[in-house]
Amino acid sequence: MTPTTFRRSRALQALIVALSIIFAPTVFAQKGSTLEERMSAAQFKAYGLDKLSAEELKGLNDWLQGRGGIDEAGSRAPEEPGSRDPKYGFRAQDSGREAVQARIVGTFKGWSGKTIFKLDNGQEWQQAEAGGYSGQTYENPEVTIKPKLMGNWLLVVEPCQCRVSVTRIK
Repeated sequence: MTPTTFRRSRALQALIVALSIIFAPTVFAQKGSTLEERMSAAQFKAYGLDKLSAEELKGLNDWLQGRGGIDEAGSRAPEEPGSRDPKYGFRAQDSGREAVQARIVGTFKGWSGKTIFKLDNGQEWQQAEAGGYSGQTYENPEVTIKPKLMGNWLLVVEPCQCRVSVTRIK
């Protein structure tokens, strides 16, 4: 390897690490998305993550997923469910976004156009993508609203596992 190629390789590695740090909170916001799952074994070892204890690795994964961390005193910071924040879901890039569990109030028959989903927790979410869905009818079905990349949200109707992008409106 020539010195120029070596420098380019190191610069590329540094860029990848920098981008990982910048985008990690968004990318790892999905449940179950750990460093071990996102990296190859060679990458995991190359970045020295294999040297971390199980507790240290869990803490790093939790931090990347926005589910807690260590405060300045060195103790675990309490987790604050974002769904209790009245403005949760309105900001484009919430840090530490968490899934919202609730039920649709009334009968669910699907969606079309700009359907509004009223939830039993008082929140209202509106369909944010074109298209429609019609299938089985459900009374007060359980839903999960999951954070997606770039500040977007995905509503999943649990009984049918049908999903649509949504935006919080109330």
